[in-house]
Amino acid sequence: MWGVNDPIFPTPGAHPDLRNLPDAELHLLDTGHFALEEDGTWMVECIRAFFTK
Repeated sequence: MWGVNDPIFPTPGAHPDLRNLPDAELHLLDTGHFALEEDGTWMVECIRAFFTK
């Protein structure tokens, strides 16, 4: 999970993780550094789906 509006860790910083961790997934959220509770249900669904693979 990565906030596309994060001023501390800009989005391009997430892409090296995908090269280094081939089984990783990147999900971009329209949020800042901290995802807010309105994204909570969607994030939980993504995490559960990832761990059930």
